[in-house]
Amino acid sequence: MLDNQRKENMFTLITSNPTILGGKPCIAGTRISVEFIKELIANGAPKEEILLIYPQLSVEAIEEAIKYK
Repeated sequence: MLDNQRKENMFTLITSNPTILGGKPCIAGTRISVEFIKELIANGAPKEEILLIYPQLSVEAIEEAIKYK
């Protein structure tokens, strides 16, 4: 498992704050969880559709969420 510093460097668009969504990892500046994005992708939503529905996201944020463990 990655140490916290290395993980922070790899995932610059993902944050975790105990006061937001109970500390679940989220896309920075949003209340959109990594888990939610992964569920959308797993259920067949293409990145382009996610971006249309959630314009506050970026392609990079979605890709980080997919890679996040």
